[in-house]
Amino acid sequence: MSVVIGEISYTNILPFFYHLDKQKLIEHNCRFVPQVPAQLNNEMSKGRIDIGGISSFAYAENATRYTLLPNLSVTSYGAVNSIFLFSKVPLHELNGKKVALTWSSASSVHLLKIVLEHFHSLQISYTTMNPNVKSMLHDHDACLLIGDDAIVARREYTTSLYHYDLGELWYEQTGLPMTFAVFAVRNETLRDHPSLVGLIYRSFLQSKLESESKNYQPMIADILKTHGGDKVFWDHYFQKLCNDFGQKEQEGLSYYFDLLYQMNYLSQPIKKLHIWDEVKSE
Repeated sequence: MSVVIGEISYTNILPFFYHLDKQKLIEHNCRFVPQVPAQLNNEMSKGRIDIGGISSFAYAENATRYTLLPNLSVTSYGAVNSIFLFSKVPLHELNGKKVALTWSSASSVHLLKIVLEHFHSLQISYTTMNPNVKSMLHDHDACLLIGDDAIVARREYTTSLYHYDLGELWYEQTGLPMTFAVFAVRNETLRDHPSLVGLIYRSFLQSKLESESKNYQPMIADILKTHGGDKVFWDHYFQKLCNDFGQKEQEGLSYYFDLLYQMNYLSQPIKKLHIWDEVKSE
């Protein structure tokens, strides 16, 4: 039976996959499934994906069933540059307005709800839609886009719409980093295939370290071919992202979970992050 690896199809998680020796992992009976976060979250919760990067919120919903992998995350200390609220009016004028949410990610959707409802005490009517600025804003006052959709929209609507970086809004209010995606493994997979999970984990970690050591340049060269944009933007984008998951990143994530529980967006509090210790597992 193969171990299925979920691969978020966004550039922000590419450092963990770009230098990955996929052929080696395939030879060890692994299989890769590329999907947007919401799809991957759903497939992992149903047991059809075993390990990979998932939305932080998806971990919170399955905290007793998943184990987090250390040193791997998509985190920002301030602006993340790929998660934006686009609005026809300034943020403080959104009270009583309608906001369209992308269906692509649970973490960003719930972060926006913290920003609007908890930090700014706004009452909002939400609708979940496909990620397209024009259709989202046809009958709504603002919309949330993430990942590559948000990056492209910011290029096109910088001057015509207000835009707010959710990572920046979070950091201004909390002084803490925001972890948007984590790497997790299903507990059954960890129990049944501990050695293979170790190999996969070390492969992710090696890809991250190689991406960082090369200053992301080979990866950015390929991104420019496939996604376009400006090299200066992509250089800045990856330099600003944090790929780690140490004490500070865990502190920020725990506070995010605490607020969601207080706001009744989580049915159970997350009292502890369950993080794999490879050394103790051997």
